Formats: sequence, C-alpha cells, structure tokens
Amino acid sequence: MKNYYDDPIFFEKYSQMGRSVHGLAGAGEWESLQKMLPDFRGKSVLDLGCGYGWHCLYAAEQGASRVLGIDLSEKMLEVAQKKAENAEAKVISYQCMAMEEYEYPTDTFDVVISSLALHYVADLPEVYRKVYHALRAGGDFIFSVEHPIFTAYGNQDWIYDETGKILHWPVDHYFREGSREAVFLGETVTKQHRTLTGWIQPLLEAGFQIRQLCEPQPPEHMMELPGMKDELRRPMMLLISAKK
Repeated sequence: MKNYYDDPIFFEKYSQMGRSVHGLAGAGEWESLQKMLPDFRGKSVLDLGCGYGWHCLYAAEQGASRVLGIDLSEKMLEVAQKKAENAEAKVISYQCMAMEEYEYPTDTFDVVISSLALHYVADLPEVYRKVYHALRAGGDFIFSVEHPIFTAYGNQDWIYDETGKILHWPVDHYFREGSREAVFLGETVTKQHRTLTGWIQPLLEAGFQIRQLCEPQPPEHMMELPGMKDELRRPMMLLISAKK
C-alpha cells in the first residue's frame, strides 16, 4: 500500500471530510455496518487501516478487552492517539505499519475489522489468509470496501452533460481486475478493482464462512447533505461479514 495520508495537502483535505469531522456519525455506511458488528464485550480486536481510530474507540466503548489499530500513516495515528486518551480507550494501542507487514500472530484475535482500506491492497488473498490465521476459532472478520461498480471504470466520477448535470455512472472493464488510477480529494491515487467474485471467492478459499453482505444506502437523515441523494443511483460500498 502506498501512504497517501502523510502528504500534508492530502491529509488536510481528508481532515475536512464529514467522516473525519463527525466520526462514525458522519459515515453514510455506519448504520448498516454497525448492525453487522458482533458483541465486543471481552473481545480482542484488530483494526486494519484504522485511520483516525473511530472503530477502535467504538470497540473499546463497547467493552473490548484489547484493541490494536494498524495504519500506514503517522499523521492518522497521531490523531487516533489523541482521541484514545479517555478511560475506555486505555485498552487501545496503535502500530504504524502496512497491514501486509503485520505479523498476524496465531489465534490471537476474536474480531478483525477494516474500514475502506482493503481496496488499496494488491495481494488480497494473502491478507485474507493472514487474518484467518490470526483469528481464534469462531472469530469474526467484518470489513467495508468500495463496491466493484464504483471501482470498475477507474476515475470514480460521474458522466456529465454539457451543462454539468449528472447523466450516469460509468461501468466498464468490470472483469479486468487490478490497479485503477482515481482522483480522490483532488489527488491521484491507486486503488485495486475486484469483481464481486474477486472479493468473496478468496474469502471462501481462505476458510471463512460468509455471514452477511450489504450494499449500504445513505440513511434518510443524511439526504440533505450535498450530493447524497445521488448516492442512491449506484452502490458505492460493499460490506462483508465472515466467520472463521
């Protein structure tokens, strides 16, 4: 994974996003993802690509006994550390590294979560295998990624008419998996496009059982936010819950 978030300009733009300012309440997929999460009480939790640590904090507040957040960005983890100064967050620790480089100790975690990070990973099956290795029997793996329909074309933008009105969302080269150059927060970033099969089949091959799939729609109370109604025209995210 390339570290975009330690670039000062990129990080400043990211810090102004709704999900950065308002945390989980500012994330359109949160209400759907929250329903898929297990009971955290007494659980050992690993968060891959934890960013600001919002999900780490949530797990701690829900009674997790230990939470480890991993992220490649020092700037993101600096913010996460500041947010983890309350009493509940004493069970949280952070490590600055790529998720591909983590050692994934055997049978260590009860829950592994990841929010919008795995679509940056080139060797996804290897990460799946490592997560399976690190989970205890019966452990849960819940993650969100950008939906294949959202990533297929590459540039991740609408097609507009001559007046700037949105016409439709482009989908092309769907079955050609691999790198896509997209513009995110005004910067060019590289993400990995996978088909729906490409996300799910390696999970099954790693030994996981698929428990839930969700293509979340923005909640009604966020519909007045700029551009949010257009999010109903195509799926942006895919949520998956699996069990060892």
